[in-house]
Amino acid sequence: MTPPPTTVVALRAEGLVKRFGARRALDGVGLEVAPGAAAGLVGANGAGKTTFIKCALDLCAADAGRVEIFGVDGRQAAARARLAYLPERFVPPHYLLGREFLAMTLALAGARFEPARAAALAAELELEPQALERPVRQLSKGMTQKLGLAACFLQERDLYVLDEPMSGLDPAGRLAVKAVLARLHGSGRALFFTSHVLSDVEELCATIAVMDRGRLRFRGAPAELRGRYGEDNLERAYLRCIRSDADAPAIRA
Repeated sequence: MTPPPTTVVALRAEGLVKRFGARRALDGVGLEVAPGAAAGLVGANGAGKTTFIKCALDLCAADAGRVEIFGVDGRQAAARARLAYLPERFVPPHYLLGREFLAMTLALAGARFEPARAAALAAELELEPQALERPVRQLSKGMTQKLGLAACFLQERDLYVLDEPMSGLDPAGRLAVKAVLARLHGSGRALFFTSHVLSDVEELCATIAVMDRGRLRFRGAPAELRGRYGEDNLERAYLRCIRSDADAPAIRA
């Protein structure tokens, strides 16, 4: 009997292990992001979130495990053709004008820079038009972050992978970015991002994964996490998850 075909998901990681010396930064981590879904990865500093993303995108070699992106082996360059990625520590070339950075990024992605479209997205992100005509070195942390997000979102991709996308943003900036993320998700794009702000994750994501010391402690809907610990607040449920279950077996792929 022929087995049923495997569902092609946007991102599938199975049993990822990454060691730095004797320390396991990832200890058998596995999770999935469905096409068109919005998923968040939460955890304290040093929990392994950035390491997971780097291993998933083959920017850092995993010691064990496997990754597929839209059904393509994650070690192949073709696997990243349908995604756009913004790292947490985003440092664009300081000598470029904002619009020059956007044009360069799109050229590297095989796309064309359209000034009107870039200006419209910048306005949607509440990035002042003058920022596109200024050298990157003159931009604030928040403006630089919005510039990076604009470069990412101008690439029309099926999956957006964002490491702490709200970093350095004020409340107005966070609202603007969340509105763009909601729009992209509403148009059928998949989102996968890390965040320390659980309210952002709860607002945007149908599923979350909780990582602690390189292990997954929870995967599921925010309401499931609150229900597991009898909390009406996601942050309190998260804290109970990583503290009360610190010695519990990790969730495996």
